[in-house]
Amino acid sequence: MRVPATNEEAGETAEGPRTIFGDLREGWTYVRQTRWLLASLLFGTVFVLLILGPLEVLLPFAIRDQLGGGPSDFGLVLAAFGIGGAAGALLISSRSLPRRYLTVMTLMWGVGSLPFVLLGFARDLWVMAVGAAVVGATGSAAMVIWGTLLQRRVPDRLRGRIASLDFFVSLLLMPLSMALAGPAGAVLGLTAVFIIAGVGPALVSLLVVYFGRMPSDEIAHPLDRSATPTAA
Repeated sequence: MRVPATNEEAGETAEGPRTIFGDLREGWTYVRQTRWLLASLLFGTVFVLLILGPLEVLLPFAIRDQLGGGPSDFGLVLAAFGIGGAAGALLISSRSLPRRYLTVMTLMWGVGSLPFVLLGFARDLWVMAVGAAVVGATGSAAMVIWGTLLQRRVPDRLRGRIASLDFFVSLLLMPLSMALAGPAGAVLGLTAVFIIAGVGPALVSLLVVYFGRMPSDEIAHPLDRSATPTAA
């Protein structure tokens, strides 16, 4: 499509030519001034740190030591995680998003991680599969809400920068999580690590909802454009 370029699209603003560092600074300033966004990004960093390492590194050992299982059992648990994720995303996207979208999103990630504890206790494959499926479902459903928020609540001119920052923050501690999972499992034991990985995000999510002032923010800024804001 041929559209006339604006000064901003051409890389200029009223103050003059834009620079990459100016763009980054503007994006970070917006995040810092937007409480729900900053709280969500910080929570995402903690979530990845706690969950990803045990899932990717320690789950095979849990299946081997607790179930006497092998690669096929590991594949089945990961498949349950993926199927749960697909089901959760389809379910949340097939209906109107909840009015308490910030709170629901954060608690889906946080409280929805509690079944992760089952992976450290289970002595049956189906129990592990159910726990993984629930974590996958709640995590993917929360991601659908998050993607909607970036589209609706972030200004058009900043959306690319905020999305980039989101990916950076989400992946920032992934290598560290994987590096720490093995030593943590050796020192604390697999069960303790899975308890921390499941309970930790749930506790942090409650703090994020409170300090992010999410209940009042989501009522003041409904995602349903036809709705009228009401007092918190």
